[in-house]
Amino acid sequence: MNKILVLFDSKTGSVEQMAALVAEGAREVPGTEVRIRSVAEAVPDDVVWCDGIAVGSPTNMGVLSWKMKRFWDETMGEHWMKIDGKIGCAFSSAGGWGGGMELACQSVLTVLMNFGFLVFGVTDYAASKLTAHYGAVIAKAPREEESQAACRLLGRRLAEWTAFYCHGRREEHPAAKTIPRMPPS
Repeated sequence: MNKILVLFDSKTGSVEQMAALVAEGAREVPGTEVRIRSVAEAVPDDVVWCDGIAVGSPTNMGVLSWKMKRFWDETMGEHWMKIDGKIGCAFSSAGGWGGGMELACQSVLTVLMNFGFLVFGVTDYAASKLTAHYGAVIAKAPREEESQAACRLLGRRLAEWTAFYCHGRREEHPAAKTIPRMPPS
């Protein structure tokens, strides 16, 4: 069974909405079990349990939230070097475009890399002019279908990578599938 954890912090509810969409995308891959946990309720066993993790944070001055950072520093600190090789990705929301969401995703990915996670971005276009190279990024809440599609794509890709790398399911490799790709406009 493919096991995906969607871990999030959400101040206004926007990242929580994104987390639900990321989980929805992960569930598109057959044989995938998904846990959604807020950073306030997550425990180390959730991270140990998963094959792959999608970490969502509001953008706070261009980086991850202090609550998410504290989770990794204090809650997961003693598990450092015990969770190597899991697969991770990031998503973030800010109050507006240009608010630093991609930087926040990069700061999440940096934390994950320090714990030994293999991290990735998505080259596919979720919609015209909308990619998830550093993770799914949204201004405010994911109201538009394009924003929702970016979140689902990130979750699906995480589940595909974990199915392929952790469970040897070659048919789930993204390059083995026919995925509509939108060219840059």
